[in-house]
Amino acid sequence: MNEEQMKQRMVTGIRYFVVLVFLMNVLPFILSNNDLSTMFTPVIFLGGIVLLAIILIRQVDQYERGIVLTMGKYTGTRGPGWSVIIPVFQRMMKVDMRVKAVDVPDQKAITRDNVSVTVNAVIYYRVFEAEKALLEVENFYYAISQYAQTTMRNIVGEVTLDELLQNRDKLADRIREIVDKETDAWGLKVSNVELKDVSLPPDMERTIGKQAEAERERRAVIINSEGEVAAAANMAHAASMLAAQPGALHLRTLQAINDISSDQSNTVVFTVPLEIMKAMTGFLEKKGE
Repeated sequence: MNEEQMKQRMVTGIRYFVVLVFLMNVLPFILSNNDLSTMFTPVIFLGGIVLLAIILIRQVDQYERGIVLTMGKYTGTRGPGWSVIIPVFQRMMKVDMRVKAVDVPDQKAITRDNVSVTVNAVIYYRVFEAEKALLEVENFYYAISQYAQTTMRNIVGEVTLDELLQNRDKLADRIREIVDKETDAWGLKVSNVELKDVSLPPDMERTIGKQAEAERERRAVIINSEGEVAAAANMAHAASMLAAQPGALHLRTLQAINDISSDQSNTVVFTVPLEIMKAMTGFLEKKGE
């Protein structure tokens, strides 16, 4: 018996107790006195109607459904509003149809690569068939919580740690599909499952931190080497262009000298370009012939 059913039975018991106290104390006093009996006859009649209404009428709120059992047998589901329930022969139990959130407590599990983790989640569901939720399972709130815990441990045990950390949404969808399929016979509809937290042992957290740092260093080295390769390729392309055009290297040398001479504190040592040396060598050879 869940908390809601206990509350309903407590309210019914209080009603019966009030009526019994009235019948045992007030009515004998009035009926024993003829004058009071004549005077209070209309009041007694109206009071009896009110007490009868209190005993027979049950209210079902908009977000609830009332399951009626007549002599222990299911006879119907009452919608929102007032319903007449005959005491002793009939009993009505209310079922909340709103979306409920079940906090799945921390579950310790071992992944496929033998890593101990602690996982917790939250499940959102609602009742779509009140009669099944009440007749097919004793306490659907407790039942869905226990089944979700078992399913979550099984799913975590089927994946590696990397898959658990990277594909949390996919694992949550798998848990939702399995739980929803099983609880469909209970009249429940699971709308969503969210993995809130995945906790690792402290030594494993340090290991993952070192792995991430090594990965960042590897990427930095790769980016640096790629930059050097690109710079070397551009320099080789520039050198080939300068060598292909006569006088280009001389102009580049003059431009470099001009850039250096802008600062008066620098001393410029002018070197003779190779083109001039080659030209002089060719001239001397020609003159010697």
